[in-house]
Amino acid sequence: MNPTGPALRRSAEALSGALPPLLVAAEHLANSVLPGAHGRRRAGSGAEFWQFRPVHAGDAASRIDWRRSARGDDLFVREREWQAARAVTLWVDDGAAMAFSADKNRPTKARHARLLALALALVLLRGGERVGLAEADLAPRAGRAQADLLAMALADESVAGGEHGAVDLHAAPVGGHVVLFSDFLGDMAPVEAALALAAARSMRGILVQVLDPVEEGFPFDGRTRFESMSGHLSHETLRASDLRSAYRDRLAARKDRLAALARQTGWHATTLHTDRAPALGLLWLYQALGGQK
Repeated sequence: MNPTGPALRRSAEALSGALPPLLVAAEHLANSVLPGAHGRRRAGSGAEFWQFRPVHAGDAASRIDWRRSARGDDLFVREREWQAARAVTLWVDDGAAMAFSADKNRPTKARHARLLALALALVLLRGGERVGLAEADLAPRAGRAQADLLAMALADESVAGGEHGAVDLHAAPVGGHVVLFSDFLGDMAPVEAALALAAARSMRGILVQVLDPVEEGFPFDGRTRFESMSGHLSHETLRASDLRSAYRDRLAARKDRLAALARQTGWHATTLHTDRAPALGLLWLYQALGGQK
């Protein structure tokens, strides 16, 4: 008997128990925001019928659809839909910092990011795009089976050992698209290295900063003890309000840095908050990806 069998089974059962809520929520979000989403449509090579159009000078006789043309005096050509599925790679920071929520009735940054990532994946997969995660064993692929694999992976809420996860885009396809979800409040060197690699490999993408509203507003006064989610860092002050201005300046500087990195590499950057409806974020992400060729 395989000694790892029971442990593996328990892990699978635990994971499958977390899967349905996330998948159901993501499907509901995708259906409510973009029920009729489809791929980029234009005439070209492909298997799917797109439209009939009148014959133009230079069209070969073999392209004429004689059945449609027999309905009247004009000749028509049957055009097929251009099919060039993009490869979209998603990455959600699995660091301890993403497990933060200042309100038990508000989702953590990780849950908000995972919901958006999976809903975006579902919409793209329905449009015939290929979607995967930034890891070698879940490369971008199309189809419903891929949606189930992505849901299973994103339902796993285990965190990395550090405060922030390390983004690695070496497994992402050359020339593909990338969407990175993080609070981007940690060391920026790994992010800059990832974007440098992406630029060298002709990748386009989006930096999605996910923040709790408390991290945006810093509404603290009096004696306050600040502690990182991993417990490795802590700071106590008697006058938290004295830190507010400096904190907000540093946060604004970090947002400016993200925006500058995006501009330099032809990416987009945005900040989404966990107290806002995820539908707005999903719509923005879908439209931003649609604008990147």
